[in-house]
Amino acid sequence: MTEQLFLVADVGGTNTRVAMADGGAVRTDTIRRYANKDFANLAPVLRQYRLDEPGPDPLGACVAVAGPVSDGRAELTNLDWSIDASRLIQATGARHTAILNDLQAQGHALGHIADDKCQTVVDAPQHADAARLVIGVGTGFNAAPVHQTPNGRYVPPSESGHANLPIRTEAELSLCNFVSTAHGFPAVEDVLSGRGLEQVYRWLSSEAGDPADLRAAEIMGQIASNPRAQAAVQQFIRILGTVAGNLALIHLPLGGVYLVGGVARAMGPHLQAMDFQGAFRDKGRFAGFMGNFPVYLVDDDFAALAGGAAHLAEIVARGGNYSSGAATG
Repeated sequence: MTEQLFLVADVGGTNTRVAMADGGAVRTDTIRRYANKDFANLAPVLRQYRLDEPGPDPLGACVAVAGPVSDGRAELTNLDWSIDASRLIQATGARHTAILNDLQAQGHALGHIADDKCQTVVDAPQHADAARLVIGVGTGFNAAPVHQTPNGRYVPPSESGHANLPIRTEAELSLCNFVSTAHGFPAVEDVLSGRGLEQVYRWLSSEAGDPADLRAAEIMGQIASNPRAQAAVQQFIRILGTVAGNLALIHLPLGGVYLVGGVARAMGPHLQAMDFQGAFRDKGRFAGFMGNFPVYLVDDDFAALAGGAAHLAEIVARGGNYSSGAATG
């Protein structure tokens, strides 16, 4: 066993996955999943994992969370949890710690994901040393650019899911108004997420004068038999393409755009048929320029764990120096 034994965790809105890693390599036989509803905070989850997977204290511990990270402290967006470096050390016994936004962890995972786990959605030349962009669609929505620098990989934190929804059509304006009545502000995450897909279906039902609700999994399962479910997914993919294209213009990820998250994977079989590429490149006179950005779908549910391990390995190689978005000790 390598001396670089790391504990890595990926905290989502519903579940937390925890694993051990030898250096940058996650040990898949140690991955365990915990339901967040069964715990009052993250520290008890990590202590339970240490009981379930006994062994020596890890050299480092990295937690990726679905929420903002500031000054070594994370607050989860869709869960009333928080974590900081001191509690992470107490729960794991680690000497080095890192706390990342979940999309930062996904960014650190790029280059550590098997080729067969990345599917091409939009084909374009890829520039290996250029900026990349990860876009996460799951319980929530977020995005983060990925930059390779002389001092290591830099993945700045972001809360892109709370930006305003784009409006291009009368239908999208109606959808924004509908979302606003429920949440007071039409944010990207209010549509581009699991609950967002449910909102789109609810809006279409309201427009048809036939109020109805379906869970996201039910909508995806009824695409072939329910025209409204198909229309909801079509609207979702259209807006996803628009938002992804906007983010590509902001960050210029010539190294590629990477779609990650459970909802993104569920949409995968429909992205081509429902013209994600057309929506992504629909930027008027910049439509041709949009052909510079390849888009990939990451089909790896444990990528954030790999990213956390890779980031810890880099921290230890630097001697435990501070890096943006992470706390080290």
